[in-house]
Amino acid sequence: MRAPLVLAFVASGWLCGQTTVKDKPADYPAHAALGTTSIGAEYLVHSIPAGNQTLLTPEYLVFEVAVFPPRDRAVEISSGNFTLRLNGKKQVMYPVAPGFVAAALKYPDWEVRPNAQVIAGVGDAGVVIGRPPVVGRFPDDPRPGQSRLPRAPKAPVPDDQRGVQHEEPESIDQIIARTALPDGSAAKPVSGYLYFAHKGKSKSIKSLELIYQDKTESVTLKLL
Repeated sequence: MRAPLVLAFVASGWLCGQTTVKDKPADYPAHAALGTTSIGAEYLVHSIPAGNQTLLTPEYLVFEVAVFPPRDRAVEISSGNFTLRLNGKKQVMYPVAPGFVAAALKYPDWEVRPNAQVIAGVGDAGVVIGRPPVVGRFPDDPRPGQSRLPRAPKAPVPDDQRGVQHEEPESIDQIIARTALPDGSAAKPVSGYLYFAHKGKSKSIKSLELIYQDKTESVTLKLL
């Protein structure tokens, strides 16, 4: 059975995140308190741990964030309450919607990036080396067929699949949606990922400050 995208327990009025919440805020590399609510965070660079696999997203900085509400009441959680200050700049960055991250993972040519290409061959026949593979953007997209890269060999498919049950793997969209920091009312600790667009090299990052702002106060978590 697939895990649901978001578990929302409306009757009891709390959310359950799809990443495993650590026992206490101090278990996170950066943590702070805002009144009776505590925040924990960890900088994962470009990695997205998801069960027994880890996805990589070079275009985004990834943070795991946990919110620990007080015992006597629920708090409202929103990714829009978080901003990121990079290298001490005055202008802060806002998290992007998980759908953009999923699209970047699914389609390598979502954004054109520089690549070294070498053309080799004999006579009129040539093969391009170093060109990123063309990925279909929708069913029956003709673009993949335009690539001159040879198709990878496929294992033969058994003739009779009747009576064999296979668990359908989660799609990238489902993984990203499931592990994102959920929005809503939380009466128990909840955690998930936040993503910030970043086109530069991670080595150029000298300081990172994740800022949480509620209606009246703010708190800063220094991650670098």
